[in-house]
Amino acid sequence: MPSISNPLGALPARFRKPRVLLVGCGDVGLRMLKGLNAKVFATTSQASRAPELRQAGAAPLVANLDDARSLRRLAGIAQRVIQLAPPPSAGAQDPRTRNLLHALLLRSKPQALVYASTTGVYGDCAGQWIDETRPTNPQSARAERRVHAEALVRWFGRAGNVRATVLRIPGIYAPNRAGGTPLERLHKGTPVLMREVDVYTNHIHADDLARACTLALWRGKPQRVVNVCDNTQLKMGDYMDLAADMYQLPKPPRLDAASLAQHLSPMQMSFMKESRRIANRRLTHELRLKLRYPTVLEGFQNL
Repeated sequence: MPSISNPLGALPARFRKPRVLLVGCGDVGLRMLKGLNAKVFATTSQASRAPELRQAGAAPLVANLDDARSLRRLAGIAQRVIQLAPPPSAGAQDPRTRNLLHALLLRSKPQALVYASTTGVYGDCAGQWIDETRPTNPQSARAERRVHAEALVRWFGRAGNVRATVLRIPGIYAPNRAGGTPLERLHKGTPVLMREVDVYTNHIHADDLARACTLALWRGKPQRVVNVCDNTQLKMGDYMDLAADMYQLPKPPRLDAASLAQHLSPMQMSFMKESRRIANRRLTHELRLKLRYPTVLEGFQNL
């Protein structure tokens, strides 16, 4: 007579929940948890966050991407993995993603791997429209680290027959996200560039980004890059002006680049040197994401 001590183990695979591993479960990962119908494991380098992750619906795993040994427990734990954690803040490579991929090779490889990168890998495009076929042109060490991580992920996909997807993400905003609105800059009166030298900027609402990440786990094509941005076509100063009108605050003053550099940090100024308009056809046609916030106007109205 067959044992009935573990009836769930006898269920056909189609009745079992898929297993998903979120590596680096910050704001976007927590938003993903609200829409994932899966058994979810979420990593954190801080044991004190375990109750928060558990309450959000994930099984917490204490693991540090800077400590390769702590990642061994992640091997074979899930069929789908998303890497949301950023690279280190220095260097030209991303050892964290390399450590993760080495750990995933220790046991059965996942079916799908998604890596959250940045549109900064394109560098300055002089305001041109670009899509995912545009060659990368990193113009900062920060972007070089992302290009390195993308190469690791795509190699992992090709070598291991894993469906690997790279998501290139621009500025993320949301009302309840740290630094997720222009309000702080508007209240401080932080200036922006003059219209003649201003740069195009790209955006995605954090909720739409979380949905895109989830869809990529199931719908991402093998070894594919997808831009995850909304339909907004605004230069940075016009974006801030729109926010000022929505919040009924004074519009920021406009300065030339040399004068603006006296008000912004070197990192902030680096964003003022790159201008691009990013197409999102793969996002809406391949991942089939219907944006809840197609432009920042809808996003601001929701704030």
